[in-house]
Amino acid sequence: MDKQEYDAIIIGGGIAGLQAAIQLGRSLRKVVVIDKGEGRSTLCRSYHNVLGYPNGISGEELRYIGRGQAEKVGVQFVLDEAVDAKRLQDGRFEVTGKLSGVYRCDELLIATGIADRLPEVPGLKPCLGKTIYICPDCDGYEVKNKSTVVIGSGGTGAGMAVSLLYFTDRVTLVNHVWEGGPAKAIPPELEQQLRAGGVDIVTGTIAEVVTKGDGEFQAVRLTDGRELAGERGFASFGGNTVNTKLFQLLGAERMESGHVVVEPRTQMTSVPGLFAAGDVAVHSEQLTIAMGNGQQAAIWIHKRLKERDKKRAGGSAANAAAAGAR
Repeated sequence: MDKQEYDAIIIGGGIAGLQAAIQLGRSLRKVVVIDKGEGRSTLCRSYHNVLGYPNGISGEELRYIGRGQAEKVGVQFVLDEAVDAKRLQDGRFEVTGKLSGVYRCDELLIATGIADRLPEVPGLKPCLGKTIYICPDCDGYEVKNKSTVVIGSGGTGAGMAVSLLYFTDRVTLVNHVWEGGPAKAIPPELEQQLRAGGVDIVTGTIAEVVTKGDGEFQAVRLTDGRELAGERGFASFGGNTVNTKLFQLLGAERMESGHVVVEPRTQMTSVPGLFAAGDVAVHSEQLTIAMGNGQQAAIWIHKRLKERDKKRAGGSAANAAAAGAR
């Protein structure tokens, strides 16, 4: 099978990967983005804290805009899943797509993000980012003085409910019992804070999120028939997956949390030429930070490619001189 050659490959077409693609395309580099079309940014119906979008923007729309912007500067896109990656003896990288074959590059950026652990209940996903949120730093403001239902599990859900008391004193916590239960216990110190803040604590299994209209949260219905109404919701279950399989294959250093260790100035991992950007590397879970990571990684990838170009040019000149001397 023929190997498709590139200056750089980006695995992951989310916010970090797209920003890197735009920058590398503008640096006149031959780049391909391998993206399987999933990820957190495909689920969020509206980001509210992004400069320039005071009314919010959905992840899908931002991805659409970003892909078009990257394609205008020559970046290629492949809808596929990268299933294997290895570093070759010459220091370059080889990436295998599940459907599209084998790719080779000098520099590799992996921006595969994290996968949220959420229960599969009807009505939840259409509300994400619109009326049900997952990040209090991003969207705590959206529940200001509103009745808010937190759906979560154990200490993770309880911690979220406590944090939201900063924005509203009208909080209900549903401690969800996953299939196969029992319910996770809430640590005593958190339960004390919840009681002190007037938070109603309900234990049960969520059957569905009740909505009115398109993604407009109305209530949580439990399997025993109880309904817990609210104007907004938050979800916090813990156990999110950091998508680092390819980093493991390449031998990159990881933290105990599973996130990849990078050099802060360059976003390069412990493997020379291998970069990481976005939530897979930084436990911030912020769109704007992911965007900045992607930009930073791309700048340093271009710097390394310029050094490669100089070496190749020097080698070509030396070979030409040697040939002339003969």
